[in-house]
Amino acid sequence: MTEPQYLSKSAFAARIGRAPSYITWLKNNNRLVLSADGKQVDVQASEALIRDTADPSKAAVAERHQQDRIQRDVYGQLSTSVEPTCTAAPPPANTPAGQLPDFQKARALREHNLAQLAEIELHKAKGSLVALPAVKLGAYNAGRLLRDQLFGMPPQLAPELAVMTDPWEIEKHLTAALRRTLEDAERLSSADLEHALNTS
Repeated sequence: MTEPQYLSKSAFAARIGRAPSYITWLKNNNRLVLSADGKQVDVQASEALIRDTADPSKAAVAERHQQDRIQRDVYGQLSTSVEPTCTAAPPPANTPAGQLPDFQKARALREHNLAQLAEIELHKAKGSLVALPAVKLGAYNAGRLLRDQLFGMPPQLAPELAVMTDPWEIEKHLTAALRRTLEDAERLSSADLEHALNTS
């Protein structure tokens, strides 16, 4: 069965499952393509124009209304002798090369990106998201500080360990020195990281 090129306004309304008043609204808002005499609707061009100028924020509402119409018109009056009317929207048309980008797709992409930015800002405000350069700088500074402090231990400990003869005393002295060094490194690293995050 071939698709009709032109339909009357009432037939087009029935085709897309809408009231005739909706067709009038489409015409008044330049979302309907009419024949040269203005009495019939160009089916393919009008469906494409309606689809391309649809507001993406109302997609969920449109889908719910579409399901209600299918329930009412198809399942409510299902008959094997009557072929059901196709009320689904036509598939998206490919944009020809050289044509301007689709405004609705661009608008939907913009809204999606703005929502992602808002989510990022929310996580930053909660403190669950931080700037990567600040974390890298803080981690580098913490590693460098720990290395410097560990390499600074041998010159300090050598004279003290040289006079000790008891292995248990040497071990206890080394453990205490390492604990002090690591605690100092942790305290200084935390302060350095907090400073890096607050100045980023």
